[in-house]
Amino acid sequence: MNEAFFITGTDTGVGKSTVGCALAFAFRARGLRVGVMKPAETGCERQNGDLYPADARALALASGCDLPLDVICPYRYRSPLAPAAAADADRLPPPDVGRITDCFDRIAAASDVVLVEGAGGLAVPLTWSTDFADLAAALDFKMILVIANRLGCLNAAVLTLRYAASKGIRIAGWILNDTEPAISPAALSNADSLRRLTDAPCLGTMRFKEPLGIGVVESLLDSAL
Repeated sequence: MNEAFFITGTDTGVGKSTVGCALAFAFRARGLRVGVMKPAETGCERQNGDLYPADARALALASGCDLPLDVICPYRYRSPLAPAAAADADRLPPPDVGRITDCFDRIAAASDVVLVEGAGGLAVPLTWSTDFADLAAALDFKMILVIANRLGCLNAAVLTLRYAASKGIRIAGWILNDTEPAISPAALSNADSLRRLTDAPCLGTMRFKEPLGIGVVESLLDSAL
């Protein structure tokens, strides 16, 4: 494996899975062996007696990763909460970082590049003593921050980038995702504002329901290989 990218967001519903699937497909199209992982997925529906991780399954399909779903997504919960809270609500064991690490090592051994998608934001708790930032730092992931391109996103974006830096997480850059079809004055100015507020690289903007820009893919490939 050459690189592992951790895809996180400024909030839930900002397009992490959309970006992850787009990157997985693009990397695969370039002949790379793409591994994917969703360490913990919450809000899973029950199908045929099992909790079905829709995001993890989408990542697996986009990447062509044929490892067992229990390896790609070792922890699944019904309650649509942070993993630590969902474990409590569902009366199930919380995620174990050791098991997550073992699963990641198995994926990485069979891959040229790995895409790992978090749940919610960087400070969302996996357990009540470990958040996704701790996991990303421990496994030396390179962070991609997905930002919903709307009014109010600057505060969350800057705080997330600063928190990542405080944990020693390597930052690949940020992607502005247009989650709504209408382009507001804030959406037009957010990229320039973020360039002034942070030194983290701008990877690009993903337009509403449009493919991920080729520049984003090439930039990440350059840093991975």
